[in-house]
Amino acid sequence: MAETIPPELQQYVVKLQQLRNKLNQIVAEKSLVQAQLREAEKALEILKNISPDKPVYRAAGHLLVRVSKEDAEKDLSDKKDLLELRLKSLERQEAALTSEIKSLESKINEILGRYYGTSLKRGGG
Repeated sequence: MAETIPPELQQYVVKLQQLRNKLNQIVAEKSLVQAQLREAEKALEILKNISPDKPVYRAAGHLLVRVSKEDAEKDLSDKKDLLELRLKSLERQEAALTSEIKSLESKINEILGRYYGTSLKRGGG
């Protein structure tokens, strides 16, 4: 006895999978940005402890280019600011997607309860 899945439920399940995939992408990107932010903060800390007369080099492709300590600090500080903004944006996206996923899971549970007398377990799929 083959039961058909209601089209509404099929659409929600597909949408749920898409949202979970997008959330996984956001989480991965967030992790990468956090690592880049830690690197920038560490480099700024190192620069802070270097005397102004010491040479500082920046990678430019396959080359190292000598720059002033001030320029290096400014560039790293700007990079850090951009990474912090990107991280906040990703955190907002992650929160919005998580909320949307929870809402969709509730709708799916409601439909499953109506049609089958069962529900989707949290974290299941």
